[in-house]
This record gives sequence, C-alpha cells and structure tokens, in this order.
Amino acid sequence: MGFSPWGLIVGVAVFAPSLLLLAFPPRDRLPTIRPALALTVLERAGQALCLVVPAITEPGGALWWWALPAALTLLAYDALWARYLVRGRRAELLFESVIGVPVPMAILPVAVFACAAAWLVNPWLAGSAIILAAGHIPVSLAGRNALRTRRGAAGR
Repeated sequence: MGFSPWGLIVGVAVFAPSLLLLAFPPRDRLPTIRPALALTVLERAGQALCLVVPAITEPGGALWWWALPAALTLLAYDALWARYLVRGRRAELLFESVIGVPVPMAILPVAVFACAAAWLVNPWLAGSAIILAAGHIPVSLAGRNALRTRRGAAGR
C-alpha cells in the first residue's frame, strides 16, 4: 500500500465527468430500472474501488506505453460527455451505441481502468475494473433497454 499520484489522477479523471449530471441532468427523465441487488452491489463496489484503489496502491512499476491507450480511451469517454452536453442533454445519449459499441459510456470507463491497471502494473486496479464491469455494464444495458421500451410505448 502507498499513495499513487497517477492512480489518483486516473480515478478523478474518470469519475469527474459524471458530476456533470448534478449540474446538467438530462432534460428528459432517466429510465426507472430495478436491477438485481447483486448487480447494484457490484456496480457501487466497483465504482468505490476504482476511485480509491488506484490512489492507495503504489504502482508496481510502469509500462508507459499503456498510458497511451488509457489516455485515448479517456479522451473518447470525455468526447461522449461533450456530445451529451452539446446535443441537448437527452437521457438516450447516456446509453446510445456508438460505432456498434453498446453503452460506450459504461464500457469506456472500465476500459480506462483496465488500461491504467496495465500501465501502473496494478493487479488490484485490474480486479476493481472487473468488479465495475460486472455491475456497471449490465445496469447500463438495462437502462438502455428501459429507454427503448419507453420510446416504443410513446410511439404507439
């Protein structure tokens, strides 16, 4: 254990854009979903672990070439947040597929943490990313499906 400034930067850089939802919530309401308790626990635990673990575990060295995919993935994630703001803060933009990738706003943060785990040679962060993926991606898929169902019902 120990402090990792790079880990802290990664954790904050990934989670900070989510705070935009406090100041700029969707103009339409988010879907109401009731995921299984296990998925909710995995999602919340993964979020907490991915915020804390990178900062409190010293890197096991650094494979600096992994910093590039981590940065590019983070840039893609930030671009999706910009798209959400620019295109009118519609709830569907938080769940919409992009170039065939379902729920990229759930998948990209997991990918950033996975790349950061490789970059910082941090197996604890890799485990945290897996836990986040196990909860966040299925919950986001449920949100996307609920939006589609709501949209379909409104069209009838």
